Amino acid sequence: MALRYTRLLMALIGGMIGYQGNEAIGQLFLFLANLFVEVDSWATQAYWCTGLMALLFYGMTTGLIRMGQRRLSDWEERVARIPSPELFAGTAGMIVGLVISALLSPVLSKAGWLGSAVAVALTVLLGYTGLRLGHKRKDDVMELLASRGDRPKRSGASADIHKILDTSVIIDGRIADICKTGFIEGILVIPEFVLEELQHIADSSDLLKRNRGRRGLDILNKIQKELDVKVLIYEGDFEEISEVDSKLVRLAKVLQGKVITNDFNLNKVCELQGVSVLNINDLANAVKPVVLPGEEILVQVIKDGKEHGQGVAYLDDGTMIVVEGGREYIGATIEVLVTSVLQTSAGRMIFAKPKLLEKAQ
Repeated sequence: MALRYTRLLMALIGGMIGYQGNEAIGQLFLFLANLFVEVDSWATQAYWCTGLMALLFYGMTTGLIRMGQRRLSDWEERVARIPSPELFAGTAGMIVGLVISALLSPVLSKAGWLGSAVAVALTVLLGYTGLRLGHKRKDDVMELLASRGDRPKRSGASADIHKILDTSVIIDGRIADICKTGFIEGILVIPEFVLEELQHIADSSDLLKRNRGRRGLDILNKIQKELDVKVLIYEGDFEEISEVDSKLVRLAKVLQGKVITNDFNLNKVCELQGVSVLNINDLANAVKPVVLPGEEILVQVIKDGKEHGQGVAYLDDGTMIVVEGGREYIGATIEVLVTSVLQTSAGRMIFAKPKLLEKAQ
């Protein structure tokens, strides 16, 4: 309906133009007509011009509207695919270019029509140059803005903090369970270069790697569709950096966010670069139940230990318990007395002895 009214409006405008300028338009039409047939004059020149211009505008409107709709749709899709930092940086650069042009225009306009033409060309050139420079230097622009005043403090401090996931923590899978409990707030950021690495692992010829990659993709799908958390797919990239870990550190600086990982080396790099990091392994060790020497616990001895006569049991969280003299109790559930607790880089290890032996003594 709107298209029909637009066509009629444009036909009316074309008819008015044809009627008002019938002499000049009539001479043009007469010249064109004489290219094919010999015509001396038009008896009803005004009516012919009105009708022809109305038809011309009516026909042109349909094509222009359809072309405009296609171009507008393409433009909207392109803008929607541009990451927010790139869009912001490019817009900021263009504004700077236009401001410089506005400052130079009064001076150039004094040179007459030539100065005005140069001012227009300079406006277009500086605006485009600022857009391109802002886009290329987006990382520097975002870091500069992020460092201004170290960001204003916001209410609900952690509500808007970006948590950036690395490949190892996605494949590990525990991040989904942690998100499900609601302990992680803010926006989970999944960089596109991490997705590409996962896809590469999932397409590997090695069966183990392929399964790990597919598990990671399944975990991401679960986080996006089943869990009530905000997820942002960051489409930007740092082409000058080749290592994924270095890209994660750079992205964390740009977004002023935190990296979630269980990679020991990435953890150390983040600490050296001054980037906040959340290590899943550290969290797992922190929430393990505290067991003190002298406590009594109920365990099931399941296998031999390394030393003679030892048995091995496990707590529900996977903590290993070495039971001295526990070999003869393999397969049985017994009470043990904790003698010592050893914290290693691999986790916590508990040493104990059967309570029955303690009573015998």
